Amino acid sequence: MNYEDRDTFGMYKKSPKAKGPGPNTRHGPGPEMMGAGTLVGNDVYNQEDESVGDIKEIMLDMRSGNVSYAVMSFGGFLGMGEKLFAVPWKALKLDTGKKRFVLNVEKDRLKDAPGFDKEHWPNMADQTWAKTIHSYYGTKPNAQDARA
Repeated sequence: MNYEDRDTFGMYKKSPKAKGPGPNTRHGPGPEMMGAGTLVGNDVYNQEDESVGDIKEIMLDMRSGNVSYAVMSFGGFLGMGEKLFAVPWKALKLDTGKKRFVLNVEKDRLKDAPGFDKEHWPNMADQTWAKTIHSYYGTKPNAQDARA
């Protein structure tokens, strides 16, 4: 499912006069402002058009008010053996035409990315952990977040 399928409020519904794929930017909040609940479950692809997982959760920094990470799943079968990854929000781009996210990472590189299983979540507020994650994906922490 994609964000339009999860839109229970009709906030991404196009007006009859709208043209082209994706949300109508003149009516409703998207794509510059999106509901977090509609984004959980969206597919994530890489630049080579390969599926690299889906978004399981969106992590908010409660001190700064910023979205910090998307927790993605990769691998496994029917939830068994899947690996979870905290991907910096800045590393993801929304493709409104295909209604999915794009992460600029090769599939083989993602296999070696720092990850965790659903029973052992990392301390995402830890500065050392945050620096490792941002370094891996080539992003920088939010400027207002001096902790990372």
